[in-house]
Amino acid sequence: PMSQMSDYLEVEVRKHIFRTGSFTKPTVLAIALCTAAPTDASTGATIVEMPDANGYARQTLNPLDANWSAPDATGGLTRNQAAITFGPVTGSDWAAATHVAILDSATWGAGNMLLYGTLTLPKTGTVGDTIVFSIDTLAITFA
Repeated sequence: PMSQMSDYLEVEVRKHIFRTGSFTKPTVLAIALCTAAPTDASTGATIVEMPDANGYARQTLNPLDANWSAPDATGGLTRNQAAITFGPVTGSDWAAATHVAILDSATWGAGNMLLYGTLTLPKTGTVGDTIVFSIDTLAITFA
């Protein structure tokens, strides 16, 4: 499960709960494939994301009840309720995606990173392939 929260989101949640600041819920949730591990300090401009070429683009699954499951009572998991499809790969093969990040912008190289995690298995796209997170396979937990 994706369980790492970015520094940006940690600060915004703390301001919202403990201070007078208010965190505005993002209207866009964009999923990015990363070829190296993000860190808590990463942003949409600094993550090592799949290059913006050969059919790759961030995919959105915006914050809606129809798109994400209600957190379960025991593990706190929220899962995608729609498939998330990258590709098809065009031109040349993609590097191996080892991590995934969720950002508040669908624009490559932009936005605030909210969450990130390691893929169970690296995903490599060859020309003509798609990379798909089937329903219930992208799991997010807050522990």
